[in-house]
Amino acid sequence: MNPPSILVVEDEETLAESLRFNLAREGYEVTVVEDGRQALDTFRAQSSDLVVLDLMLPGLGGLDVLRQLRASSQVPVVVVTAKDLEADVVAGLELGADDYVTKPFSMRELISRISANLRRASRGPAPMASLVLEAGPVAMDVDRYEVRVRGKPVDFRPKEFELLEALLVRKGRLVHRQVLLEEVWGMPFYGDPKTLDVHIRRLREKVEDDPRSPVWIVTVRGLGYKFVSAD
Repeated sequence: MNPPSILVVEDEETLAESLRFNLAREGYEVTVVEDGRQALDTFRAQSSDLVVLDLMLPGLGGLDVLRQLRASSQVPVVVVTAKDLEADVVAGLELGADDYVTKPFSMRELISRISANLRRASRGPAPMASLVLEAGPVAMDVDRYEVRVRGKPVDFRPKEFELLEALLVRKGRLVHRQVLLEEVWGMPFYGDPKTLDVHIRRLREKVEDDPRSPVWIVTVRGLGYKFVSAD
């Protein structure tokens, strides 16, 4: 089975390359174009399973691209817009966009939105099921934004949730510190890297029986962290 294909329409070169790299790393086939006319031509030529569409484009604008896409296709579309352009978000949703993120956004947030929309599209008319990530004592319902630890609901702050998700989707595997920082806090990350350690400590306080002697969220010294799989 071929991996899902994603068409990224983004004219900001640095962001476009970041999207290409991160989405390809997640296993998607990625095509990047920089303007609206090229987006329509590319979609007609090769189709795609999902479109990431910046609304601020040179030439043919994002809303016009969305309008023309919706005239012939129900492909999932995640629109990207500046934080202060709420009217564009509303217009995009009214034209049939499936989801949106506002700049600046975390790469993990966008990847989660993409994954959720691809799952909904693949399920067709019955999208009520939700992806649940499980490892050890933790069950995370990504779409419903819920986490249970040993069967009991536990509240997680947004960054804690994103960090836990990044570990759970790779359960049993090392996740390097820089990967976690880039996915959860944005790429590139310019803040204090100790931020990651603080959030890991908070996760352990909510997941481990003894946070001082963790058995599920373990440190790989000098490299990163791993959520141990019991499978």
